[in-house]
Amino acid sequence: MSESLPAQLRDARERTLTLIEGLDDRQMMGPRMDIVNPLRWEIGHAAYFYEYWVLRQHLGEPPILPNADALFDSINIAHDTRWDLPLPDLPATLDYMREVQTRLARHLTEDAADPQRDYLTQYAVFHEDMHTEAFTYTRQTLGYLPPAFGARAHPTDEGGGLAGDAQIPGGEFSLGASPQDGFVFDNEKWGNICEVEPFRVARAAVSNSDFAAFVDAGGYRDRTLWEAAGWDWRRSQGLEHPVYWRRRGNGWEQRCFDVWQSLRPHAAVVHVSWYEASAYCRWAGRRLPSELEWEVAAAAQPSPDGRKLAGKKRRYPWGEAAPTPQLANLDGYALGCIDVGALSAGDSAFGCRQMIGNVWEWTDSVFGPYPGFTPDMYADYSQPLFGETRVLRGGGWATRARLIRNTWRNYYAPQRNDVFAGFRTCAL
Repeated sequence: MSESLPAQLRDARERTLTLIEGLDDRQMMGPRMDIVNPLRWEIGHAAYFYEYWVLRQHLGEPPILPNADALFDSINIAHDTRWDLPLPDLPATLDYMREVQTRLARHLTEDAADPQRDYLTQYAVFHEDMHTEAFTYTRQTLGYLPPAFGARAHPTDEGGGLAGDAQIPGGEFSLGASPQDGFVFDNEKWGNICEVEPFRVARAAVSNSDFAAFVDAGGYRDRTLWEAAGWDWRRSQGLEHPVYWRRRGNGWEQRCFDVWQSLRPHAAVVHVSWYEASAYCRWAGRRLPSELEWEVAAAAQPSPDGRKLAGKKRRYPWGEAAPTPQLANLDGYALGCIDVGALSAGDSAFGCRQMIGNVWEWTDSVFGPYPGFTPDMYADYSQPLFGETRVLRGGGWATRARLIRNTWRNYYAPQRNDVFAGFRTCAL
């Protein structure tokens, strides 16, 4: 990990504060919706996670707020009730967050070495990173101003499209993480040997122009293209195109936070559900990759003769070096998706582009445990959603670079179209 834990802690909290900057009291609570949390509750919950697991459970400190468990414990507080809680006002919530951060930073910088404390802190930093991505798509969902992440280096928007498939040889592959990978989540444990058949996968994610062809061909009105549950969902939502698109003249516009913009043809399509991705694949005569195939395309390497998979895996598609803006569209600074043909330096060994960053990619796999799964200390992180959600891989433009790697598994219900999700396809 290139950053120290105190630096990560500061950076994660800076991102949280940036994402609520400029929002008024009404916006900090927002409307009652299934797919978002009230932001004032959610920022308190992110701080509570550090306090509960590190300061209280591990270091034995008393609660900072006497009623914190009744306010911010996401496991025991039903989603629909979070708008009705007697939450502290925003200044008091920020005071609470600062006190948690101050105490934890003091332990990290002044106390003796403590591997378990550091493990729990790393877990909590990544937990906050996941929430800051959620804060970002909440601003998109609710049509708020774009976040002011600042004028830092971000990936180029140039690159155009990228057609064609990569031919992936078959062979044995270890799906999942290994104990040598450092910090990983419980659902990545542990690598299990799988046999994969040869397959062909698109070198790039589906672009806006690709998806617009499906929409313009009547794909949202052709029931034969849709899963039964997906068709019912589409009808219930009244969708005739992706959720943030609208027709303008002979073309399309897309809402990016609070502004409507002309649809950029070569940018990756985003904010599409698994149902929409699946319907597109049927229309195109393609299919979604399994998560095994996705990880093979991202992490595997071919044998010298190219006829089978070699044994060594890569941590990232391009190798072992940590992500940079020249390799992947991460960390939010681009404020959106870039062209699917951009960032060739980030290609996998098989020439697949942007398998890390830009958009989370739906796979055809139902989220489930690897053989021998046991939950980590936060037992409800993975297992409650086994069998209920679909796996996504690779990270999106708002995902923090320190968080992502080839083995990282995300998971959402198939109807979620608010998250930064797109997809790539495989040949039948």
